[in-house]
Amino acid sequence: MRGARLGRACANKWRLREDARGTPKGGMKRESVIDPVLERPLLGLHRAMNVDSFWKAVQRLLSAAIPNRLMGLTLQHNPILPMITRWTLPMPDGFFNAAPLKGYIAGRPRNRFVRISDAFANRSSLMKSAFYRRYMAPQGCLHAVGLFFWKDERLICVIAIMRTARQGDLSPTEMKLLGQLYPQVRTALLRLGSLEREHSVRMDFEEFLSGLPLPTILLRWNLKLIYQNRAARDFCAVWEKGPEEAKRTKATSGIPPEILDRCRLLKQKWASAKRLNVQQKSFKEEIVHHPRLAHLRATIHLKQLSSCGVAQPHFLIECEDSRRQAAPRSGPATSRLPHLVRLTSREQELVRLVCDGRSNQEIANDAGLSLPTVKKHLHAIFRKLEVTSRSRLMALMR
Repeated sequence: MRGARLGRACANKWRLREDARGTPKGGMKRESVIDPVLERPLLGLHRAMNVDSFWKAVQRLLSAAIPNRLMGLTLQHNPILPMITRWTLPMPDGFFNAAPLKGYIAGRPRNRFVRISDAFANRSSLMKSAFYRRYMAPQGCLHAVGLFFWKDERLICVIAIMRTARQGDLSPTEMKLLGQLYPQVRTALLRLGSLEREHSVRMDFEEFLSGLPLPTILLRWNLKLIYQNRAARDFCAVWEKGPEEAKRTKATSGIPPEILDRCRLLKQKWASAKRLNVQQKSFKEEIVHHPRLAHLRATIHLKQLSSCGVAQPHFLIECEDSRRQAAPRSGPATSRLPHLVRLTSREQELVRLVCDGRSNQEIANDAGLSLPTVKKHLHAIFRKLEVTSRSRLMALMR
């Protein structure tokens, strides 16, 4: 919904412009500068949420604006990451790295538009080139233009439009239209990059939290749940129902009200300190104990996730069951060993069985798992603990 509103706002802003000449004082003359048939494709462009939807929206928009034979898109012009390439028709790899196109672009950094004819002295030299024979002739194309998008000095995206001899080279009117479309595509592209970075950070953070043995909860400033791992869900059920009933009914529970109340108190302190311009470090952590079960407690941290410090903080809640942590474990792999912090509860169980000298089949029988699943778990354990064999694992656990 937010993407749709943003798209409509951008489209309306683009379709209408002020003309100060001849406009009465206090008035505004609105002149349409875009064909209405492009409005829907433009809205779709600003609603794009990932690479695939962005590519489809670019196809619809440019195809509605300019007749073409085929189009191509490249993203991630970075020597470290694999380049993302899309074409509407099959195309051999290396189009944008082929000579002399690559050399022409390198000599003119930050150019927004490049015609294929610009890279060749004349049409004859283009048609005699290996570039034409490899990339253009098989598609029946003679003309092409590239839209180059830059972020600072770095090339982030290229969109290629190719046309047949019958369609002809792009006219001045069509190039002007591309110039009007360019900032809209660039805005959508930068927004897409921001969404991708946010998604990547969130996925990495969730993967990190999911591997923690400590029950962990993350709440927004408005106390809406962002993340809660399985251990935290179990902890909330024990907090509300008690250990026996929670185990028997496998009930699910919300965030305990005592924890939410303490979060609200932290919010008030933080807001008051901000109004008074007071240091906020003294109350960035609160400990909440269960009113009856002394072994249950939660530690609440205020976390400023924004690097610029403008956004309001989030609540990171670490839950602890001291009775469970104090429970003795058999075998040499005990909870005192810091290595086990990296492992899930299932992986810790398998480590203890390995240290007891069990074979993979015996572990599978004892843990109620299939043999391939045991092997998969052991592979993950070896990778996390950076060991290469069972003997080294057993030595590490001693």
